[in-house]
Order: sequence, then structure tokens, then C-alpha cells
Amino acid sequence: MNFKESETKQNLARAFAAECQAGARYQFMATKAQNEKLVYIKDTMKLLAKNEMAHAKLFYDYIIDKCGKQCEVELAADYPYVDACLETSLQAEAEIEKDEFDKIYPRFAETARKEGFEDVAKSFELVAKVEKSHSEILKKLYKEYTANSLYNYKSKTILRCSNCGHLEYGTSGWKKCPLCSLEQGYIAIDFNDVFSKCVN
Repeated sequence: MNFKESETKQNLARAFAAECQAGARYQFMATKAQNEKLVYIKDTMKLLAKNEMAHAKLFYDYIIDKCGKQCEVELAADYPYVDACLETSLQAEAEIEKDEFDKIYPRFAETARKEGFEDVAKSFELVAKVEKSHSEILKKLYKEYTANSLYNYKSKTILRCSNCGHLEYGTSGWKKCPLCSLEQGYIAIDFNDVFSKCVN
């Protein structure tokens, strides 16, 4: 199929726009987390934003590579706008990411495969796996943030300062790091349980 006339071209453009917007929303969330002195959450949001922009670049490059040096795409799509307060946005973004990995990108991959763009189909499927991990991270942060349990644990766990690397074994995070004196918001949040759900 001619790429310029394909639905895959439209889907890549939609995905590019969505990933750019997600990257921006995560930057807004990072600012909110910084304002609340939740530095590790700020850093996590910046990492998610970086991931989203890498996805956007992938989709953009496909359009340019398959269209030539220049291509225009007229878009009609719905894009979410979410209040950047952490409680609202953590929950909403987890659902947005779930829709992407569960519905949108699998559908885009199926269309690309039917139209003969196997490389694009595989990329949509791989990006969907990353979006699943994003959804799980955001769900975990939402649950712990709303329960006020970001730094309180049911059992002893390794606590690590994301600034200086200080390590302790305990059930609650320090108010200030014993080594570098930075506040509790620098304690690293363990996402290993999240990532184990996403690797197959």
C-alpha cells in the first residue's frame, strides 16, 4: 500500500501528537512534584517525559522516512487535558497509558500489519509494552500518594537516597537524609514489583 494514502500514516501522526502531549503533561507533573518537595517523583516524571519524547521521535521518523523529506497530515483526534495536581493527574495518566497499551497501540499495530508496514507494527507493539510500565508506575504512585504511604512500608525495605546513595533498612523513611541532609522526597521509590508485571 502507498504509505501516503494509508491509515498507518494517520495513526503515526496521532501517536506522535499524543506522545508529545504526554511528554508535556509529565513535565507539568514534575513541576508539581518539585513544588511538593517530592524530588524522586519529579525525577520519575521527567524520565517518563523523556520516554514519551523518544516514542514521538520514533513515530515522527517513520513519517519522514516513508513520506520523503516533508509530509503534511491533517489530524482529527481527541486528546486528554488533565489537571496537573498530582492526585488527579497520577490517576488520570495511569488510565491514559492503559488505553494506549491495551487498545490504541494494538489497534494501530494491527492496521499497520494489514497495510504491509511490519516495522511500524512491531514498533507500536514495543511502545505499548513501555506504556504498560508507565501505567503501572503511575498507579503505584497514585495509590501510595493518596494513602500518604510513599515513605511508610508494611515491612522492612531498603531505603536509598537518590542524591548521595545513603542506604538504610527500615519501615519508614527518614525526614532528612543522615548523610547529605536532603529531605525525605529524595528517597528512591522501588518499582521492581511494577517492572516484573510488565516483562514477558
